[in-house]
Amino acid sequence: MSGKVVHFEVPFDDGARAREFYGSVFGWQLMEMPEMQYTIVSTGPTDQETGPTEPGFINGGMFQRSDDFPGKGPNIVIDVPSIDDALKQVADAGGQPIGEKTPVGDMGFAAYFTDPEGNLIGLWETKQA
Repeated sequence: MSGKVVHFEVPFDDGARAREFYGSVFGWQLMEMPEMQYTIVSTGPTDQETGPTEPGFINGGMFQRSDDFPGKGPNIVIDVPSIDDALKQVADAGGQPIGEKTPVGDMGFAAYFTDPEGNLIGLWETKQA
């Protein structure tokens, strides 16, 4: 299992306000994806195909806060080879899977869980060619 933090997500109540804040304060490049109800966040130089082009940073996303995703703060997203296996390990260790494994375009799959402390954490599985 990779276990590397590869992405972050920031929930919002007001998308326009959140995008304006992070774009103006930190210079993040923000790309709305209305069909996915998501905003892609680039925090530094990024290639559309491979992601960050310099070491030392990760990109992320923003989404509408909802009852489906508990917690007030941002969450990290951890790379795993198999979301199904990771969710089983999460449950066995006292965590709680949230929702279902979801395809993300042709890139891969995402899922969420809460850890025993109540923190929302994301999982990412890259689609195999």
